[in-house]
Amino acid sequence: MRNLIVLGLVGLAAQLVDGSLGMAYGVTSTSLLLAVGAAPATASATVHLAEVGTTLASGLAHWRFRNVDWGVVLKIGVPGAVGAFVGAQVLSGLSTEAGKPLMSAILLALGAYVLVRFTLRGPRTDRLGTPLRRRFLAPLGLVAGFVDATGGGGWGPIGTPALLASGRLEPRKVIGSIDTSEFLVSSAASVGFLLALGTAGVDARMAVALLAGGLVAAPLAAWLVRLVPPRVLGSAVGGLIVLTNVRTLLQDGLGLGGTVWEPLALGVLALVWAGAVAYSVRRHRAEVARERRRAAEPSDTRAVGEPAAV
Repeated sequence: MRNLIVLGLVGLAAQLVDGSLGMAYGVTSTSLLLAVGAAPATASATVHLAEVGTTLASGLAHWRFRNVDWGVVLKIGVPGAVGAFVGAQVLSGLSTEAGKPLMSAILLALGAYVLVRFTLRGPRTDRLGTPLRRRFLAPLGLVAGFVDATGGGGWGPIGTPALLASGRLEPRKVIGSIDTSEFLVSSAASVGFLLALGTAGVDARMAVALLAGGLVAAPLAAWLVRLVPPRVLGSAVGGLIVLTNVRTLLQDGLGLGGTVWEPLALGVLALVWAGAVAYSVRRHRAEVARERRRAAEPSDTRAVGEPAAV
C-alpha cells in the first residue's frame, strides 16, 4: 500500500512538471519503476497505460486555457502514434537483461539533453507565428513516438525542445500541443504493448496509482504553464532523470553497484545538478530584472531633430 501511495505522489509530481513544462511524466515515472525492479517492457507499458488517462485530462485542461494548436496536434500526433506502436513492439521483444540498460541509456541521454538545453538556452522568439510545416512535424513525431515507447518516455523531451527551438509557436502552445498530442501516442503504445505482452505485461495497480496522481495535477499544471519558468523546471527535471538513470546503469549495466564508485559518481552528479539549478535560477532572476528595468525606463517619443516644447 505504501508503494502505491508513493507512486501516486510521483504521478502527481511528474504530471505537474509535465503539464507545465511539456515533458518528464514518462521518463520520471519509468525511471522510478526501473529503480524498484520492474522489467523495461512492463515499466513502459504501465506508464503508457496511465498516460492514456493523464494525457486526456491534460489535453482537456490545456484546451480550456487555450494552450493548444490543433493543427500541430494532428500533424505531429498521428506520426507519433505510428512510431509509438512500432517502438512498443520492438521493446517487447527485448530481454530484461538487454532492455533495462538500453532504456536507461536512452533516458540518460534525454535527461542530459533536457538539463543542458534548459540550463544554458532559452526559446527563440524571432520566428513566432510562422506556420510549422508537416515535413518538419511528421518525422519529428515518428522519431519521438518510437523513442517514447522504447525508452519509457521521450515524447516531451524530444518534441517540446524541437518546437521551442523552431521559435514559431509561443511556449505555452508548444507545451499544450505536445501534451495534447501525447494522448494519441500513449494510446498507440498501450495497444502495441497489450498486443505483444497481453494484460500480464501491465501492472494495473501501479498504472492506477500513477493515473490518480496525474489526474489531480493535470488542471493545475495547465494553469501553471503561464507562471512557472521553464528554464528552472527543465534543469531540475533533467538533473533528476540523469541521476536516476546513472544509478541504474552503474548497478545493472556496469556492475558497480555497492562499490565506492557508485556514491562517488552520484555525488559528483548531484553537485553538478545543484549548480545547474542555481545557475538557472540566477539567469531567470536576471532576465526578470532586465525586463523590469526596461519597463521602468522613460520613453522619448519625440522625433529626431524635433525642437523641445517651450
